Amino acid sequence: MTVFHFFNCAILTFGPHAVYYAATPLSEYDTLGTSIKAAIVYLVTALVKLVCLATFLKVSESDSFDPYQELLKALIGFVDVAGLYFALTQLTHRNISQNHKFQAVGLGWAFADSVLHRLAPLWVGARGLEFTWDYILQGLEANANLILSLSLAALGSLMWLRKNKPKTLIPIIYTCAGIVATMPSILSYLRQGLGWQLPKVIGFELFTSLAMASISWQLFAICQRPSS
Repeated sequence: MTVFHFFNCAILTFGPHAVYYAATPLSEYDTLGTSIKAAIVYLVTALVKLVCLATFLKVSESDSFDPYQELLKALIGFVDVAGLYFALTQLTHRNISQNHKFQAVGLGWAFADSVLHRLAPLWVGARGLEFTWDYILQGLEANANLILSLSLAALGSLMWLRKNKPKTLIPIIYTCAGIVATMPSILSYLRQGLGWQLPKVIGFELFTSLAMASISWQLFAICQRPSS
């Protein structure tokens, strides 16, 4: 039963990444190399964030919400945006369209995040003797993170690669990117500041990720239209 529970949670956590790659044109255009490069950039970015967090943040003695600490975390979190910028604009990619490029980068980014933050807890905890919903919720969280990563990559693609986008959309694109980039701090406030339980926080994250994905898709579709 414990092994069965582990595999169920692992499939829920990592399966959607494989399904997304196989079910979209990414597999047809062989963009796996782009996703691997993006994953490597994510790991380097995570290391830089870890060093910054260890340098500038003090160890809290309580779980209470500290606005100053969370503001620093949010600012350090924008290292992800810098890493995503590098992955989208500086890495050499095969001759693929902008549409496939941001999807491949976002997919690799999200997969690396899931491996780094969820594989070890899943391996240690999901094989325990007692059933717990924590790792199922962790899998749902990984799915929300996949959607958010794809949304941020799409918005980044519009910000840095799309030159002829409508000027009226630029503030909306940057606002949406800022919301997605600061999502970890928003979720931390919900948990620690408002005292939300984990299922409620993940439900909010899933809803927000779907909403941001819908907005990002509409913005990308509008910017793809030929200008008259």
